[in-house]
Amino acid sequence: MFDPEHEWIGGRYHERFMSHDSPHELWIFGYGSLMWRPGFPFEEKVRAQVPGYSRSFCIRSVHHRGVEGKPGLVLGLDRGGTCTGIAYRVSQKNAEQTLQYLREREQVNGVYREARLTISLLEGDRRQVFGLTYVAERAHPSYVSRMPLIEQARLIATSSGLSGQNVAYLVNTWAHLEDLGIRERNFERLATIIGSVVTGRRPVREPCPKAVALARALSTRRPACKTLTLCERRRFTYRKSMQRGAFKKPEPQY
Repeated sequence: MFDPEHEWIGGRYHERFMSHDSPHELWIFGYGSLMWRPGFPFEEKVRAQVPGYSRSFCIRSVHHRGVEGKPGLVLGLDRGGTCTGIAYRVSQKNAEQTLQYLREREQVNGVYREARLTISLLEGDRRQVFGLTYVAERAHPSYVSRMPLIEQARLIATSSGLSGQNVAYLVNTWAHLEDLGIRERNFERLATIIGSVVTGRRPVREPCPKAVALARALSTRRPACKTLTLCERRRFTYRKSMQRGAFKKPEPQY
């Protein structure tokens, strides 16, 4: 049995994530924005499932959907349950480029950790493959567990960052989940609290005027987001610094 908590760092890193059945392909599992905005070339897109993990609003965002002092809340893959999403098959020639892109996108402050998991394909031959996904790093200060739903709604309704408004992230993810036939009851509860911004569960364009108005109305009370200490930055961002030279050709030895 493989270890779902094991991660790999170093030289020919991408080869560790290649499927055992076909060593010339890389599988990526998306459970949040990667489902509708992958940002990398792929050969195949398949509805898939990962056992032992579930989709959860458990990550405070100070980059993509929030800022320092006004954090947003985004999805992470957390332990427990089962998660249905999208699996992408990437060709060998695009594997290194895809991984570099994903690391820049997902590992800004080390709150997501690369993991190699079993992915069950739900279409076609319905086989199981090994692939890469990003799980929540529970030891990270940006990880939150069991946050009250009202506080989740407040963060989502009032935040925006480099990638846009947090409420648009919720709506667009929800819309794509429904297209896949996936029901997320927490999304429904959050939408009820947030109100008319998400009525109809249709994808929204950013910036959303209703979200801007709602953010202004609710911005008086916001949970604080802890800033990473120097020790924590070293602990959680070391992967990013090591990966900068991960794909450089080795210098000749004389």
